[in-house]
Amino acid sequence: MLKKLSSAQKQQFDEQGYTYPVRAFDAARARDYQRRLEAYEQSVGHDANRTLKIKGHLAFPWLMEIATEPALLDAIEDLIGPDILLYGASAFVKDAKDPRFVSWHQDSAYFGLTPHREVTAWVALSDASAAHGCLRVLPGSHRGPALTHEETYGENNMLAKGQALTGIDEAAAVEMPLTAGEVSLHHEQTAHSSLPNTSDERRVGFAFFYIPTSVKLIEGRGRATLVRGEDRFGHWDDEALPRFDLDPLSMAQLADVWGTYKDEKTRQVAQQET
Repeated sequence: MLKKLSSAQKQQFDEQGYTYPVRAFDAARARDYQRRLEAYEQSVGHDANRTLKIKGHLAFPWLMEIATEPALLDAIEDLIGPDILLYGASAFVKDAKDPRFVSWHQDSAYFGLTPHREVTAWVALSDASAAHGCLRVLPGSHRGPALTHEETYGENNMLAKGQALTGIDEAAAVEMPLTAGEVSLHHEQTAHSSLPNTSDERRVGFAFFYIPTSVKLIEGRGRATLVRGEDRFGHWDDEALPRFDLDPLSMAQLADVWGTYKDEKTRQVAQQET
């Protein structure tokens, strides 16, 4: 018995590697979260993309509130089962008339997880239409192997290394427009991207990364947070969850992981699996 998704949405995810839209909460609540994020940006003098990456949920209790929203976890449970870990989270903010984009890539490229069962929930805190540069996916691409990405470090590429897949058939791309408070879901190996924001409004979203407790790192140990069910495997160490906004202990963990991810220490999964 599915908790949140329709049978058609579950089938679409299994066969095509994505589904949308899923309502997590109403637009008013989404825009309140957007205001909180923008207050943080104003206080630090730069947009959230610079700092709230990979472990962005460790910055604020209200981000953990989103990550543990029952409606969202119900949808995740429909896809990976009742024992769920939050592996990470990243901000994706585009300003109005913003030339920045996200190149075609797989989330699995640097996560280093095995087996490949991670699900990314992209939560819209503002409307995210085609004009805003919404997420696009390549249906069925999750069924293939981990692919090697070219690290371009492109100036307007929003990914840490500008990692990009080449040879993508743009004609096969499917857009996933969302309204504030809606969520799209995609498999970690589903190729996806987004175009620049050509609208007069900001596009504000947060991606949350979920795994079943049976998943582990290919190499070493990492940190994750149990958000539903029971962890009977013990592959992960606990995270320092934020006790209050910008808790120094949790922010130190966030900064450490984001720094390691950005530098040359993080190898692509395609290289680790060979």
